[in-house]
Amino acid sequence: MDLSEMLKKREIEKAEPDRKTAEKLFKVAQDNIEAAEDNLKMNHNDVALSLAYNAMLNAGRALMAAKGYRAYAEAHHKSVVGFCAAVLPASSAQLMALFNRYRMRRHDIVYGEIEGGSVGASEAEGAIEKAGELLALIKTKIE
Repeated sequence: MDLSEMLKKREIEKAEPDRKTAEKLFKVAQDNIEAAEDNLKMNHNDVALSLAYNAMLNAGRALMAAKGYRAYAEAHHKSVVGFCAAVLPASSAQLMALFNRYRMRRHDIVYGEIEGGSVGASEAEGAIEKAGELLALIKTKIE
C-alpha cells in the first residue's frame, strides 16, 4: 500500500517533520536492542523478541516523525509497519515481512494465550539481528 492510500484510509496522518522526536525515538530503539541482547543472555527469549520488535517499532516511528507523519492510535503498530514498507526501498521487502511477523509474534506473547518459553533462542537472536538491520537502514533515511 502506498502513502496516499494509507492517508485516505486514515491509518496515518501528515504532521510537521520533527527531527528532535525522530532522534529521541531512534535512541529508544537503540536502547531496546541493547535490552533485547541482555535478555537473550539471560534466556528470556520471549522478552528479547518483544524488545527487538519494540526497537523496530520505535525506529519506524522515528522514520515517520522525520518524514512528517504519524500513525493513528487505532492499529498503530500495523500502520508503522505499513509506512516503513511504503517508504523504504523495495529491496527491504523481506525485512518488512519479518517486521510484520515480529509484530504478530509480540502481540501473541503479550496478549495471546502463549505459554512462557514459546520463543526459542535462535528466533529471539534472529529478531535482534533483523532489528539491527532495520535500524541501520532507517538511520540512513533520517540522517
